[in-house]
Amino acid sequence: MKQHDDAHGDSMAELAADLSVGEVARRSGLAVSALHFYETRGLIASVRSAGNQRRYPRSVLRRVAVIKVAQRMGVPLAAIGEALQALPAGRTPTVADWRRLSERWREDLDERIRTLTSLRDQLDGCIGCGCLSLKVCPLRNAQDALAREGPGPHF
Repeated sequence: MKQHDDAHGDSMAELAADLSVGEVARRSGLAVSALHFYETRGLIASVRSAGNQRRYPRSVLRRVAVIKVAQRMGVPLAAIGEALQALPAGRTPTVADWRRLSERWREDLDERIRTLTSLRDQLDGCIGCGCLSLKVCPLRNAQDALAREGPGPHF
């Protein structure tokens, strides 16, 4: 007798089993190569089956979702990795964990928004010369502060 499918089309047996890399890719919307990359960076982890195939716990889907949302906010992968490593025993983030992580990332995002807004509002004063070190450049080098860092453009 066939087991009942849930709203997503997964049978009860599939819900209990670990997922193949292809299944994680299909369900997360990521390429297999992206999952492999995340794994090499320590963002997600798999175990190997008897046939030496990667197998992921179902909880990896939530972890991947957190990574994708953080990346869309512009959080660097290194910072995402640090945050996930700080979780007890590398567990999948809970709702409370997400609130803490997103609050920390919110401050960085707010600062980037302020910087971009300032740059946008001053853009009409720039002629696109690429000087980046002249005393008069209000966009990238107010009061020629970057002169102390040596010649050339600094970001």
